[in-house]
Amino acid sequence: MTGTATVATTAPGTRSTAAGDRPRRWPLVRHSLALARRNLVKTRRNPGELVDAVILPVVFLVLFVYLFGGAVAGSTHAYLQYLFPGILVLTTVLTGQVATGLSIVQDMKKGVFDRFRSMPVPRASMLLGSVLADAVRYVIALAVLFGVGYALGFRVETGLLPTLAACGLAIVLGFSLSWLTVLVAVLLRDEVMVSTVGFLLPFPLVFGTGMAAPVETMPGWLQSWAAVNPVSRAIEAGQGLLLGGPVAGAVTATLLWSGAFLLVFGSAAVLVYRRVV
Repeated sequence: MTGTATVATTAPGTRSTAAGDRPRRWPLVRHSLALARRNLVKTRRNPGELVDAVILPVVFLVLFVYLFGGAVAGSTHAYLQYLFPGILVLTTVLTGQVATGLSIVQDMKKGVFDRFRSMPVPRASMLLGSVLADAVRYVIALAVLFGVGYALGFRVETGLLPTLAACGLAIVLGFSLSWLTVLVAVLLRDEVMVSTVGFLLPFPLVFGTGMAAPVETMPGWLQSWAAVNPVSRAIEAGQGLLLGGPVAGAVTATLLWSGAFLLVFGSAAVLVYRRVV
């Protein structure tokens, strides 16, 4: 009895199915999640990166409430209710900006990404994994913020599902904006520039809104900026979801802006990375 041997040829980066193995699917997702786990392990070993991101929004919340609460809203409690949704958005915008960019620059300079290039790993997963790790940092930062907010007297006036929606919307916006820092990291490969962009980026976006004071009290030029500022829509959505009120228009606008940021900055970051690495 004669038999024939079948030799299976596979493309680089795929597993042979000659022995009955099935090719593993979704390589971008699998490798991105694995690299996200790696970045979280790095954060655990260097908790200072997380502490800075968690503490700064809390500092803003406490300072604003007790310095400006009486002047803006007449009482610290009323101002806390007004301010908290804006700080919620500020938290996700701040949390991942510097840490993600610095992590990418450090890995590129240490040759970590060069080693990954020798493996069957999609290049985009190296960047996506770093950004996905920030999603976990967002959740931790938001949990801490809600804990401090409730200790100060903040109360959600809607319910659990709208609260989760407000957190999810803030995370989506922070995730999409963090790709700008990723783009700066792969383009310039400089820790100072990444830190500068990551630190300064939130200020015109978050403080050029009605987060800390009603837009009507601002100068005309600042009102004009607040009217077109995408973060203004996210704060309006957060106020509606946490405190009650119309949210459809603000939520839709925030999702559209987030999609645009992700498409532009994410695509540019991956394109630049493929060319320079």
